[in-house]
Amino acid sequence: MKVDGSSDLLGESGKLIEGLPEDYRYSPPAKVAIGEEREREREREEDEELFVPPLNFAMVDNGIFRSGFPDSANFTFLQSLSLRSILYLCPEPYPEANSDFLKDNGVQLFQFGIEMCKEPFVNIPEETIREALKVLLGILKASNFVDLSFVSFLFYNILMFFFPMPDVRNHPILIHCKRGKHRTGCLVGCLRKLQRWCLTSIFDEYQRFAAAKARVSDQRFMELFDTSSLKNLPSSFPPSR
Repeated sequence: MKVDGSSDLLGESGKLIEGLPEDYRYSPPAKVAIGEEREREREREEDEELFVPPLNFAMVDNGIFRSGFPDSANFTFLQSLSLRSILYLCPEPYPEANSDFLKDNGVQLFQFGIEMCKEPFVNIPEETIREALKVLLGILKASNFVDLSFVSFLFYNILMFFFPMPDVRNHPILIHCKRGKHRTGCLVGCLRKLQRWCLTSIFDEYQRFAAAKARVSDQRFMELFDTSSLKNLPSSFPPSR
């Protein structure tokens, strides 16, 4: 017996096999193969839209993220963060594909090049870390909060001394180096000092990302980093707008 010009799928008894999907029981084998190929193509397209975070991605605080170097597979995920800025800690030029992504999405790039060095006693450039921190936590200007025609400049400075407010105009922001371990870990560790974390907690966080690659020199740098020229911060940043 034939159905719609196609051969039946028969069991050993010569009867139509029961329990098969309609497409398999009554469609020609060629049509079945085409249907399967279309299904596989649809699944591939769905896979391309998956949100894949970069290596070692994590949230540091409200509006602040960290990771290893993102590539094109991570762009869809980065778009979901609505980033305003990227803070890049490597000295090499930013790749063209990444630069195009930033341009297309209106993301600003801040680059503070720190050479990667595995030597145990090579100093991390403290001033570079300090400048990078200013991007994360600069104090907002008076014009962002008060009208100086009504409030004296002196009163404003007293207010800022006792209630420092992080500048979140660059947030959401992603901090990254190559692997998201050492350079990124040192910057985040220094940020934690400004948030008045204890050293034990700072080192625990650093070691979670560096794992077996943790360096005593990095931890020593964080321990000795001088925060006196930077204002202490609240324990958490306000949400970015």
